Amino acid sequence: MATQAANSELLFSGSDWDFTKLSRVYDAIEAIAVEELHLDIYPVQMEIISSQQMLDAYSSVGMPLMYRHWSFGKHFLHQDLLYRKGGRGLAYELVINSNPCIVYLMEENTMALQALVTAHAALGHNHFFKNNHLFKQWTDAGAILGYLDFAKSYIVRCEERHGLAAVEAVLDSAHALMEQGVFRYQRPPKLSSERLREGLRERLEYEERSYNDLWRTLPHSQQRADVKVQDPEWKKSLNLPEENLLYFLEKNSPVLEPWQREIIRIVRVIAQYFYPQRQTQVMNEGCATFVHYTVMNTLFDRGRISEGAMLEILRNHSNVVFQPAFDDPRFSGINPYALGLDMMQDIRRISTKPTAEDRDWFPDIAGHGNWREVLLDAWADHRDESFIRQYLSPALIRKWRFFVLGDAADQPHCEVASIHNERGYEKIRAALAHNYDVGANRPDIQVVDVDLLGDRHLRLQHKVKQGILLEDTSRDATLRHIRRLWGYEVSLAAVDAETGLTVHERSTSQIAE
Repeated sequence: MATQAANSELLFSGSDWDFTKLSRVYDAIEAIAVEELHLDIYPVQMEIISSQQMLDAYSSVGMPLMYRHWSFGKHFLHQDLLYRKGGRGLAYELVINSNPCIVYLMEENTMALQALVTAHAALGHNHFFKNNHLFKQWTDAGAILGYLDFAKSYIVRCEERHGLAAVEAVLDSAHALMEQGVFRYQRPPKLSSERLREGLRERLEYEERSYNDLWRTLPHSQQRADVKVQDPEWKKSLNLPEENLLYFLEKNSPVLEPWQREIIRIVRVIAQYFYPQRQTQVMNEGCATFVHYTVMNTLFDRGRISEGAMLEILRNHSNVVFQPAFDDPRFSGINPYALGLDMMQDIRRISTKPTAEDRDWFPDIAGHGNWREVLLDAWADHRDESFIRQYLSPALIRKWRFFVLGDAADQPHCEVASIHNERGYEKIRAALAHNYDVGANRPDIQVVDVDLLGDRHLRLQHKVKQGILLEDTSRDATLRHIRRLWGYEVSLAAVDAETGLTVHERSTSQIAE
């Protein structure tokens, strides 16, 4: 009788799942997440997909609606080949930063795994998307699905009207420039699903009936000399320097037609949507992993999950947070799931059972016991760089065996610059945080000048940091794509960020087609 009573408390038994079990498990998980962890989430829409559909989602940057492009098909074939040959597995789930939050679960998952990924994605990622300041300021979860639907249908119409090759050429160049197609410092306007179609109609009508004074027929030499006095004002109207190359090309290219400008705008809006995710991978995955680990253990402690199911959950959890050693053939860098989870569990330890060292390093949180509040504030207010810089503890540095390796180009040997001591901890933490600073580790390329009255030569500048130049092949390919969208000569000067001296300059006239 006791065994029957215990089994009646279980949320599920066996590996098979159905929608009734999924609903019951979700309700139990949500109750713990809200009551125990105080999570705040978007409404959830869960969908079951096959492995082939998961591969398809991989190929189209994980979005449920996406326009067509040959690169997505190429990516799909590559991932499918690796999957069928056992070279890689598939994600157990996929989650979309939207309102409602869309969570895809694989139909091949067992019921225990469905419970795990539901907690991970539908609660953990969902809370982070809704509450982190980067996502709140830079994305609009309520409008993204409507925008993607518009983008897909708009590009289909362009293909029908202008031809597949013409549309593909614009997309090829725009995709190549996506890394340089985001605002890093100037906050872009949010999407507005209500005003989207009206704004597009007005924008296209205006551009089709007007022209840009900057691109009049070139004046005579005497006129050109007179107007050059106004150059500073003209350039001021272009807001140079401009960090967002796609935005500049969309607004100022003398050769693009209105429909081509709109396609560029679509690509840069999507690039901007993903920009916060690149800055918060450790925090986002750490939050989701901490949530699923905490919720699953709570369910087990309350007798809602059997020992067999919990063993399967822990096995999958261990696979997710596995961190290969640096000399392991599987090593590809720091596992964001592992580092994020360890840091969040460490915050809980510091808040409840601090050491004397913890009290010295974290006097504001050590021993006060309210670890939930600390985590909620961290999830809301930080990105990876600032989170590591503030919360990585000496105890965790020792556990991970972190050290700083000095590798100066002018030195014949590498040097261990910082180790596990008082000064070393601070330098290790700062160095690791710097590695997660997207702004510091992406090439800083800006539009700095354009000859409006002459040959329309567009000049770009790359600020070289620590002597690191752009790779020749990718640099030249990028310049060709910019020239395709600009229509005239484009040059890129590499300028030392500290001295201001020009290190190297390359123009499209020097590049073979």
